[in-house]
Amino acid sequence: MINAIAIDDEPVALDIIAAHAQKIPGLNLQAAFSSATEALTYFDTNTVDLIFLDINIPGLTGLEFAEIVRDRAQIIFTTAYADHALKGFDLAATDYLLKPINFTRFLQAYKQSELRLRQPDSKPAAYVETLLIKDGSIWVQIPLSGILYIEAEDNYVSIVENNKRTLTRITLNELQQKLPQGGFLRIHKSFIVPLSKIEKIERHQVTISSMRIPLSRSYRDELFRRLKVT
Repeated sequence: MINAIAIDDEPVALDIIAAHAQKIPGLNLQAAFSSATEALTYFDTNTVDLIFLDINIPGLTGLEFAEIVRDRAQIIFTTAYADHALKGFDLAATDYLLKPINFTRFLQAYKQSELRLRQPDSKPAAYVETLLIKDGSIWVQIPLSGILYIEAEDNYVSIVENNKRTLTRITLNELQQKLPQGGFLRIHKSFIVPLSKIEKIERHQVTISSMRIPLSRSYRDELFRRLKVT
């Protein structure tokens, strides 16, 4: 049984979450709160596996609450504002749900949290499997495992996968902060690459999936250090 709580200052939103939760065997919605402060008191004295958490709540906000409990439970953010989603994933949230929340999307988010809870030792709590970025007017998730390289293009960044390229309005420095430091490295002022995808290193370039990507001299020593090249 997965024990959950919901936090939202809108009674209608709490009713929708409760109705969706009742349809899922194995999910026990123990309590619902309109205040994150009240929920924190409950959380400290009860076993909670999963939290459905609104971001825009008065007093202690959803993001502040998540900072406090992020390593102690799975978090699914619920919000009416897509712009909040990126910060939510920075806090290692399992998923985020945009209001109004339909049952199919609710179930999908729950299944992700269930999988993580069933395998608690497989990854650290703050491990991020996807990169959430804005592509035009929509938010998309890009699996980190599928990224071949990332290239800066003026005020945009191009994220290249095997069969597609996604352009997002962000600087390379900003995007670098959202990547797991152990898996990705900047090797040029305009390029970031996943270390595991590098096939060949030459003096001024690396090869990934038959693509040649420039390697700056100023980044070469760090690349060799990370790859333990002697």
